[in-house]
Amino acid sequence: MRTSPNSPRRQRKAHYTADTFRRRRRMTVPLSRELRRRFHSRSLPVRKGDTVRVLSGSFVGREERVAKVDRRSYSVILDNVTLKTGEEKLKPLPIRTGHLVLTRLNLSDPWRRRRLKVSEEEVTPEERGEHPEGEEAESAPAPAAAPTEEPPAEESETPRARTSRSKTPAAEDSSDAPPSDTEEDEAESP
Repeated sequence: MRTSPNSPRRQRKAHYTADTFRRRRRMTVPLSRELRRRFHSRSLPVRKGDTVRVLSGSFVGREERVAKVDRRSYSVILDNVTLKTGEEKLKPLPIRTGHLVLTRLNLSDPWRRRRLKVSEEEVTPEERGEHPEGEEAESAPAPAAAPTEEPPAEESETPRARTSRSKTPAAEDSSDAPPSDTEEDEAESP
């Protein structure tokens, strides 16, 4: 007796024994209405760096960036979507692709741009994975003040001895120790 290819048994077997490129195609996520109008496509395989909206579950309505795509378990891990374990630790919550909608695409890959027929000029820096110039200035650390000069170390000390001494708590807390000659001279000079 032959079973049909549409039988549930064969469907399950194909699902669990699929290779990675077939799993990629099965992990497609529908596009939002704005993206559908822009790219003239209904769904795309999800990628790391895409932004998705959660449609069901306890995180419904949240828009988060995709941190990892796990093809083995057909799930996606998002930034800031976590569960508390019994030991009060935060653990990432895997979400199935059926519960997601793509709201912003990661177009840093030229293959994906060709697939969507997007020219280089149409892609925004945000979609390319770059930060706009305004955000870089905010996130960049402020320039440090003039560097302070450290007194030269004695040449007889080895670098290992210097690092081990600087890590000890006694060396860090010098308030208990009497001031040395060099510290007194520095205190008198200003």
